Amino acid sequence: MALVEETDRISRTLSRAQGLAKLVGAAPSFRAAIELTATAADADASVLITGETGTGKELTARALHYLGPRASFPFVAVNCGSLTDGLFADELFGHERGAFTDAHKPRRGLIAEAEGGTLFLDEVDALTARGQVALLRVLQDRCFRPLGSNVETPADVRFVGATNSSLLELMNQGAFRADLYYRLCVFSITLPALRERGDDVLLMARHFLHLHAPLGRRDLRLAPETEAALLAHPWPGNARELENVMIRATRVCRGCEISPLDLGLPVPAAAATATAIATTLDRQAPLGTYKAFKADTLRSFERAYLERLLHESHGNITRAAAVAGKERRDLGRLLKKHHIEPRAFAKHRA
Repeated sequence: MALVEETDRISRTLSRAQGLAKLVGAAPSFRAAIELTATAADADASVLITGETGTGKELTARALHYLGPRASFPFVAVNCGSLTDGLFADELFGHERGAFTDAHKPRRGLIAEAEGGTLFLDEVDALTARGQVALLRVLQDRCFRPLGSNVETPADVRFVGATNSSLLELMNQGAFRADLYYRLCVFSITLPALRERGDDVLLMARHFLHLHAPLGRRDLRLAPETEAALLAHPWPGNARELENVMIRATRVCRGCEISPLDLGLPVPAAAATATAIATTLDRQAPLGTYKAFKADTLRSFERAYLERLLHESHGNITRAAAVAGKERRDLGRLLKKHHIEPRAFAKHRA
C-alpha cells in the first residue's frame, strides 16, 4: 500500500509540473523503481537511470527534479549522442567572445542554463573519450571553464544520466571510464521493460486513451479482444510504442470500442487473439455479463497463446519464456494455471 501511495504522490507532483505527464503502473518492479526515485530525489546526488528505449527514463529524470530541492530551478536535457568532440565543450560550457573564429558574442552553455537545477544527460553511453574526460572533471571539481575564459565557474547543478546500454559492460570493454561511471552512479534506477510489467499494459493503454481521445469521443473504450491483443504484444518500443499505438487507435476507430485492427499491431498478435476470441464466440452458452465474458475471453486467449507458444518452441520452457518476454518462473505459473504440460509438445521437436 505504501508503494501505491508513493507512486500516486509522485504522479500528482509530476502532473502539476508537467501538465498531463504521469508515471503509471502497479507492477512490483515498477513500484520499486518509483520508491527509489523518491529516495534519490531528496538526496540531491548524481543518478544513473537505465532501461530499454521508451521505458520512461526522461520522465523519471523529471520526477527526480520536481520531487527534489531543485524543483524551482531549470530542468535542462541534452542528448549526448548528438554531441561530437567539437560540439561537446561548447554546448556544455559555453564560450566567451572571440574564443574561436565565429564566436562574435559570448554564449552560455547548458550547465549555466541549468544553474541551480538539473542537467539530464540522455544516452550518456554515447559520449566520446574526450567528452567523458570533460564531464568527469565537472563532476569531480563541481566547476567548469567556458571556452576562451581563464575563470572557473561553479557548477551548481545536479547531473542525471540515462542509458539503454550496460555501462558496466562498456566499462569492462574499456569503452566507458570507470571513474566517470562511479561518479554518475551514486544512485542507480533501473526501469523494467513493459513486457515484464503484466497488466500495467492495460493501465497505461487506458491512460493514453484518456489522454489522446479526441474531443467529443471520451466514451472510447477497449474491447475485450483488444485488451487480449495488447497483453499478447511484446512491446519492443515499451511505453513510447504503446502511446503511439493508442494515438493511432483513437483516430482510426469508428465506433465506441477500439478493436484489435484499430491498434495496427503485427499480424501474429492479432492472429493469436482471433483464435482465442473465435474459441469463445463459438460456444453455445449465453454470453452472460460483460465481466464474465471478458474473463472467459482472456482465459481462452491465454490458453491459445500458451499452446501455440509451446508448439513453436517444441515444449522448451526456456525458449518459450524468451519468446514471450517473461521470466521462466512466471511462464511456469501460467502453464500450471491452465493445466498445460510442456512435455506434451515434445513430439513436435525436430
